[in-house]
Formats: sequence, C-alpha cells, structure tokens
Amino acid sequence: MTTRNPKGHGHFVRPLFLLVLASLIALPLGCDAPARLSPLAADAVILAFGDSITHGTGSAGFGTVDPKASYPAQLQTLIGRTVIESGIPGETSDTGLARLRETLPTLHPTLVILCHGGNDMLRNTPEAQIERNLRAMIQLIREADADVLLVAVPHPGFALRPAPLYDNVAKDLHVVLERDILATILADTTLKSDPLHPNARGYALLADAIARRLVEAGAVERPSQP
Repeated sequence: MTTRNPKGHGHFVRPLFLLVLASLIALPLGCDAPARLSPLAADAVILAFGDSITHGTGSAGFGTVDPKASYPAQLQTLIGRTVIESGIPGETSDTGLARLRETLPTLHPTLVILCHGGNDMLRNTPEAQIERNLRAMIQLIREADADVLLVAVPHPGFALRPAPLYDNVAKDLHVVLERDILATILADTTLKSDPLHPNARGYALLADAIARRLVEAGAVERPSQP
C-alpha cells in the first residue's frame, strides 16, 4: 500500500493555522484596548459639564470663583479649543441628567467632559442610582454624536479614593476615564480651598491632567504650555 505525501496540503494548512492563531491572540487585545477619542478639529466645541468643581468654586479662595482659574478656562488655554463651562454648584446627578438633556441640543458639543456625582455621595445617594444616572448621561452624549471623557470623583472622607462606580461605567461603556487626579488634589491641603474644592493651583493640575488624557486618547496633540 502506498502512503501519499501530504506535502502539498501542508503548504496550505500552515498559513491558515497561523492566521487563525493570530486572530485568536489579537481578539482579547482588541477587547481590552484603551478607549479612544476622535481628533478634535480646531473649531471643536468642548462642553465641561458638572457641578461646583466644573464651575470653579474655590478658585479665588473659600467659596469664591475666579472664572479664569476654573479648570475649563485653563484647559481651553492648554489645548487651543473652545471649552464651555457648564457647572452648577450643588447639582446632583438626577438633576444634571435632566439639564444635560436640554443642554446638548443647544450647544452641539463635539466632546463632553463629564464630572458628576460628588453631591450625590455627600447626600448618601445609593451608588447604583448615581451609576444609572451617569450611564444615562453618557448615552445622551453619544446619541448627540459627541465623545465623552469621564472624570472620577472620590468618596468624601479621610481616605480619598475614586468611587468604584466610575471604573464600572468606564469599563462597561468603553469610556475614556480620568481616574485619580481629583482624589490626588483633594488629598493635598496645599491644593484645595476647602475639604471639597480645589484652589487655583488644584484646578490648574486638574486642567493639565485632563489635557494629558485628551492627548493620550488621540483627541489633541501635545498641550501648549501656559
């Protein structure tokens, strides 16, 4: 009995095997790839949406605001794009959700920087409810054809750590997250005007951290030096 040499088939099978193997290796890497942002045109409009931290409370001292020292104003200088400050002191995420629904059709932003949930935590709102509101906000933003960058707010208290809900939202919805900067700022007495708000130096660091995340995510090139 003669045994056939499968050499001819081997030339076909091996490349096919390697192709399948490469696909299997690449698949988990693609799923775990960092979230990205679309490049921002020079005339892009960025909406900074949130509460008193977005508003800049404490930037001119305890309870007061210097609009030029707020993080949106400083970010605008760093990245050379229009940044609209839309922060309401004391606002909770449910009220913010309703306001965002009205704001997006008016301003038509290309990117929304979302920093919300701190006031909910101060009121002991269940984290599941805060998370639902943030998810709904992100859905609204995406339905408006805008990108989103989420800024994590730390739990109030002695040990300032980002609330886990922000990681959950960012991972599940594949959102760019600035996770640690607010916790870092509010843990340093030289960078805050009161226990809950940065001072002008703190807001400058917040703006710089967000600018760097925008660069890392592909939205802008290296930020300018102020």
